[in-house]
Amino acid sequence: MEHKEVKMDLAGREFRIRNYPVSSYASGFALVSLGDTIVMGNASMSPKGKEGASFFPMTVDYEENMYAAGKIKGSRFIKREGRPSENATLISRMIDRPVRPLFPKNTTNEVQIICSALSADLEVDPATTAMNAASTALMVSGAPFAGPIGAVRMGYVNGELIVNPTYTQCEEGQMNLIVAGTLDAITMVEAAMKEVSEDIVVQAFEMAHKYIKQICELQLQYAKLFDVKKIEAEIAGHSEEALKAVHDFITEDMLEVSGKTKMDVKEKIHGIEDKLYEKFKKEIEEETFSQGDLADILNDMFEKHMRKNILTKGTRLDGRKLTEIRPITIIPDVLPRTHGSAIFQRGETMALTITTLGGPGDAQVVDTMEKDITKRYFHHYHFPPFAVGEIKMLRGPGRREIGHGDLAERALIPMLPSKEDFPYTMWLVSEVTRCNGSSSMASVCGSSLSLMCAGVPIKKPVAGIAMGLVSNPDNGDYKILSDIQGMEDFAGDMDFKVAGTKDGITALQMDIKIKGLSLDLMRKALAQAHEGRTFILDAMNSVIPEARKKLSKYAPLIMNITIDPELIRVVIGKGGETIQKITKECGVEMDIDDTGIVTITAPDQVSGEKAVEWVKKLTYMPKVGDVFDGTVVKIMEFGAFVEMVPGKDGLVHISELDNKRVNKVEDVVKLGDKVKVKLMKIDDQGRYNLSRKVLLGADSGMNGQSSAAFAKQEQGHVDEGKGGHGPIVKGTRHVRKVNGD
Repeated sequence: MEHKEVKMDLAGREFRIRNYPVSSYASGFALVSLGDTIVMGNASMSPKGKEGASFFPMTVDYEENMYAAGKIKGSRFIKREGRPSENATLISRMIDRPVRPLFPKNTTNEVQIICSALSADLEVDPATTAMNAASTALMVSGAPFAGPIGAVRMGYVNGELIVNPTYTQCEEGQMNLIVAGTLDAITMVEAAMKEVSEDIVVQAFEMAHKYIKQICELQLQYAKLFDVKKIEAEIAGHSEEALKAVHDFITEDMLEVSGKTKMDVKEKIHGIEDKLYEKFKKEIEEETFSQGDLADILNDMFEKHMRKNILTKGTRLDGRKLTEIRPITIIPDVLPRTHGSAIFQRGETMALTITTLGGPGDAQVVDTMEKDITKRYFHHYHFPPFAVGEIKMLRGPGRREIGHGDLAERALIPMLPSKEDFPYTMWLVSEVTRCNGSSSMASVCGSSLSLMCAGVPIKKPVAGIAMGLVSNPDNGDYKILSDIQGMEDFAGDMDFKVAGTKDGITALQMDIKIKGLSLDLMRKALAQAHEGRTFILDAMNSVIPEARKKLSKYAPLIMNITIDPELIRVVIGKGGETIQKITKECGVEMDIDDTGIVTITAPDQVSGEKAVEWVKKLTYMPKVGDVFDGTVVKIMEFGAFVEMVPGKDGLVHISELDNKRVNKVEDVVKLGDKVKVKLMKIDDQGRYNLSRKVLLGADSGMNGQSSAAFAKQEQGHVDEGKGGHGPIVKGTRHVRKVNGD
């Protein structure tokens, strides 16, 4: 195989496309690298259409191979790659979304795209490299793909836009934005942000498109190196006879359908379908036409008529103005035993969002190619079939559910309290019970409300809105729609989801069905979205202006105590013995992070405080002058060792046991006795000199005398001095006089 290669500088890193040293039998293949990150893109297309296909049968998969980062999968028992991670699923969706609209409408040929990460430099996320690899593979596959597309990631750090930011720059900056587009326009957007203004976002789009065009030009240059054999697309269509029959029967007046609810519109359309079936009953029985063909043709006519009304009259199906938001209903504290709950309803779309609080140990550990991530906040989006009046098998979350859950999660993360201020793990579930468009944005609004109902002190509420578009490519006319409903989404040209606070954007997601959007159009869409978001936030604030002051009585109680990181081992104990003893005796859960934050999750206040006091005693650093209720743990000839706090012993010398002469230690204290002692001195070796005598009230002969020094414990004993009461420490020849002797 002849080696072919093109390359360029992409914001300071080498971007390279080649066909070696790895190759495949896919219709199109490419190795695309950015720095040391290498992604293999394979694209295959069947030469014939799929029999009975009712939609474009394209599948996209991104393989997040752990070996690419020199990592072995975390599970002890399963090492083989299995079900794709949520991150891999999200990247698969990002590859699919800008590619799908660039195939001929109603294509029935099967297309499969597989992008595999072969090497990851752990500096720049490989998602955009995978998107570029998919596009390049399609360009040399012969598929009827109206590409290429290019993709770049944008960051915003210290007031500066950055192309292809590192992981660190994305985490520490205010923006993590992925933009995909063609030579002419932007086609897909995905972002997490920290209250970034619309003006900065548009500037990021503009800079991203500059590099996107360079990437597209490089792909075109690469494709010219190959003798590409074109694959013809087979297009599903209807017979000319059926088209003529339906168009002759259906009048403009019949298509003039409107209604306040989805069901109102559906019933009217079903009524027209029934008339259509009755009119062509004979042709249906003779199988000249099928009911499905007739219904599809009617639906196409209806969608075109709806688009025409929006463009020419500015009227929508439910009678709203183009910028008008559907009626909003908010019901807080719906469920009595959950930690937080709220219903957010906009028009017919209803989301019930539930908050569950847990301890730090409930955080989710995500095993990714780059590193293990601990998530203390995670959002799950649930979309059952009854939400749209359908009957389907209940299965696990699909790509759409994972994508919508991730979007709502990203929207709220910048507004969450810090772990130090609120150590709880937060799990949110949005149950979409009814849907007529914008359910993901209803989940964003519901999440804010549910968190506030739960007493989570979020910084600001977040709201989301879905913007739509209807355009006429012939004359360039277009209309931007606020808060789109289901039929406007299906028949429209754009689904642009914008979430944020009153001060800025926190999350973006845009999909389009046309070949691209201009920056001017996107600027107007963001401005219109800001107005709609502000309206929704006002409605939310009128019901729940701030977070509840108290948590639910059913929520776990969490207490924090910060200790010196050097003392973590003291709390854990040998083999975990100490921490296990605390959790068992107090009935709590404990988590300690590397910074020394000890988090105690308890069923009640008493249990929690008991554990906190235990930790305080373990990690307490005694100070001279402190008084303790100690326990005698060892008796020697020269004094008694007293445990002041757990794990810390000090010596009460025999001369400091009582304010009168003591001949034998056991005359005053015995093993296990509780005694009150005062810390008199900490010597150079960190040993504690204690006194019981000073707390009893010494006689005049003893007043002002300092405590005796620690005996040398390694020698094991101290001799009494002749003619006096003070000790002679072996090896020192130092005699201490008492009472003038």
